[in-house]
Amino acid sequence: MNFEIPDDIVRATHLTPEELRMEIAVMLFERDRLTLGQASILAGKKQPEFQQVLAGRKISLHYDVEDFRKDLQTLRELGVRGDRHQ
Repeated sequence: MNFEIPDDIVRATHLTPEELRMEIAVMLFERDRLTLGQASILAGKKQPEFQQVLAGRKISLHYDVEDFRKDLQTLRELGVRGDRHQ
């Protein structure tokens, strides 16, 4: 699904499209609506980079077994393999 935000709304935020994506990802993660992996993907960042953003905002990680399972499923859907010996 693609989600389009009208240009005038983006301009009203005084953020770049990338910054707006980051803000949305952080907000959804903070509200426990996305896992760490899902929010990282939405933000267009690798997990360690996204974690740094969260740490800079003093947002704690809430990552449990269910989040891990959801992230594994997301990775499978994206076609990412988990074995080290590819």
